[in-house]
Amino acid sequence: MAPIAIDSSITEVVVPKKDTLGLPESTRARFAKANIDLSSGYPYRPAAPLYLQDAFEIRNEPWVHEDAGARADKSKSSLLKSASQVIHLTSHIGTEIVGLQLKDLNDQQRDELALLIAERSVVFFRDQDISPQEQKALGEHYGKIEVHPQVPQVPGVEGVTPAGITHLHNDTVPTIGGDTLWASGYSAYEKLSPEFRNIIDGRKAIYKSAHAYLDRNDSNAGPKHIERVHPIVRVHPATGWKSLWVNRAFTKKIVGLDQAESDVILNYLFDVYEKNIDIQVRFKWTPRTSALWDNRITIHNASWDYEGSEPRHGTRVTSLAEVPYYDADAPSRRHALGLDDPE
Repeated sequence: MAPIAIDSSITEVVVPKKDTLGLPESTRARFAKANIDLSSGYPYRPAAPLYLQDAFEIRNEPWVHEDAGARADKSKSSLLKSASQVIHLTSHIGTEIVGLQLKDLNDQQRDELALLIAERSVVFFRDQDISPQEQKALGEHYGKIEVHPQVPQVPGVEGVTPAGITHLHNDTVPTIGGDTLWASGYSAYEKLSPEFRNIIDGRKAIYKSAHAYLDRNDSNAGPKHIERVHPIVRVHPATGWKSLWVNRAFTKKIVGLDQAESDVILNYLFDVYEKNIDIQVRFKWTPRTSALWDNRITIHNASWDYEGSEPRHGTRVTSLAEVPYYDADAPSRRHALGLDDPE
């Protein structure tokens, strides 16, 4: 299986082979430079598991995750002093680094970038000359690479619990629209009153997979999802800060509550995360731009306002992280930085 996933909405039509997408010239040139063989079609589509038991095994092997950001120099001086500009896009989330090529970062700078992502949630680099292979190598520095059997893959770039850092490189973007929005889980948690935090701190919820599968042991059961139990407030190992960790698409029910009780609380948490624009960043893509974000402390959504009128193509690598955990003694971001809680 190949872990370089495809993000695309391509309108040019060229279909000489099954499962072959017509590629924008900028994408084709990038792949040709990287010696990626497209002769057998593009993209490569791995066989998706049909049964729940097979899908469950994909992420069921335990491993020890050493977080790159946790071992970084807290000053991040090697990374930041090498940049020509460091631009914080909002107070809560989002930083753009200017003047660096991701493929040229040394290990110390890669670690410091992981810490910056942990602090700022999403970091952007424009004008990147990076191949899918180089993108994968950076992802491997941050952890075990996710294999997602439902996602189309780049052919010939081989690889192997919840996601950590994701790196999306868009080589082709529409001239208008197609922005992506991210929201900060740290700041969503801080939007809650101290009393409400006491209600959810330490509680766990059932999280379900996006895809459904058949149960090999019960042919009459109908489609089922993989379900795992995780805390709804988690702590990031690099910053030590608490973050709200719920997602409308995946968080099903708070353990120990009736479904109706759980729905009231979860729907409120979803709204806090999704509807407070002051804890969000909206990013306008340009060609050859990379975004690296931490799935442990963010949610994101892409705007479909260009409606497929122009091609959009990118490659995505996701590094897996630690099993989510909660620490009652961990601070909020604002408390750790010595900031007053907002009124």
